[in-house]
This record gives sequence, structure tokens and C-alpha cells, in this order.
Amino acid sequence: MPAHTLKQFDAELEQIRGKVLQLGGIVERQIDSAMRALGSGDLLLCEQVINADHEVNRLEVELDEACAHVIARHQPAAIDLRMLMTVIKTITDLERIGDEAKKIAKQARALHTSDMTFVPKIELRHAADVVIGMLRQSLDAFARVDSSVATEVARRDKEVDAEFKATMRQLISFMIEDPRTISRALELLFIAKSIERIGDHAKNISEYVVYMEKGRDVRHLGLEGLEREVTAKE
Repeated sequence: MPAHTLKQFDAELEQIRGKVLQLGGIVERQIDSAMRALGSGDLLLCEQVINADHEVNRLEVELDEACAHVIARHQPAAIDLRMLMTVIKTITDLERIGDEAKKIAKQARALHTSDMTFVPKIELRHAADVVIGMLRQSLDAFARVDSSVATEVARRDKEVDAEFKATMRQLISFMIEDPRTISRALELLFIAKSIERIGDHAKNISEYVVYMEKGRDVRHLGLEGLEREVTAKE
């Protein structure tokens, strides 16, 4: 590849990487804002989270087109091709994280514009903070092409899954004890499920980084299989 073409290729890859991190920053703020709106009842903040979905969708389309253009123009191989494939998969998960944040904001709006008398007292912020941390770890791993954090992200995802199951049991108990809480409890359950799904998407992103760095597909291997692949020598 001629030197000037190589420089252009590198510049295009760097621009794509930057936009992926930009998209990640937007959806991270969406999650945090949605949870703050849930706690405070700030309806304007709910609307901001919902409206940010348009920017997320726009960036997803831009990145898809940019990756297709680079592949067609430069025909990359090895790690460069794996990086582009990782981007294509990652932006899909980031867009879905944005969708889940939007769902949380919509449920928060519904809760705070209805009768709040029968809202069960339930802790959701901790799980949200955990999945935000998982997302940050995964995006940092993407930026540094460092797959070593994948096992930690997977372990944290198991914690989030366990917390979701505990939350579900609590909410079912509330509904059984007082049927008046059923509507509000279901809305909180939808929020808890969105948080759990965000954790799944963050874990997916960390697994894509393993593929990008090592060329190994670690989906569906389980935690022990993931640990073996991450620590395996090239």
C-alpha cells in the first residue's frame, strides 16, 4: 500500500475509533441521566435522555457507513479487519444500550407523572452504577486494544444478573403482599431488566475486544473458557 494511502487508512481508522468512543460517552451519560431522573422525578431530564436517542442512531449509521467504506476502499487484513468487525458489532450493542436507557427514562416519566402512593421501595442505583462501570471498562479496553479486562467484566455481569434476580423476587413479594403496588412494581421491574440488559451489552463489547486483539471468538464459552482464552499466549 503506498505511503500516502497508508496514512489515509490510518487516519480513517483513528477517526472511526474516536467516533465509537464518542458514541460510548453519549450512551453512558444516557444511563446516568435516566437513573438520576428516576430518583429525582426530573421530567426535563427524562426528555433529554429520550431525545438523545436520535444522536445515537445517527452516529450508528455514520459508523456503519464509514466501516463499509474503509473495507471496500482499503481491503484491510489481520488486526485492522478485526478492528473494523469489532466496531460494527460494538456500535450495535451501544445503540441497544441507548435504547435501554431510553426505556428507563420513559418508565421514570411514567412513574413520576402517575400516582406515586404505591411505589415499592427498591434499590436500583447500585446495579446501574455497576453496569456503567462495566461499560467504561469495555470502552477503555477497546481504546487500548486490551482484552485483559474481559474476565472482570464477565464476573461483574454475573453480579448484575444475581442482583436482578433478587430485585425481581423483592418486587414479586411487594405485589403479593399489596396488589395496589402491581402497576408501579412492574414499571420498576422493566427498569431493572433494562439495567441487566445493559450489563449484557457491556460484556459483549469486552468480548469483541478479545476477538480484535487475539482473533478468538469467545462468545458462549462461559467464564472459565473466557479466562483461558484471555490468558492464552499467541
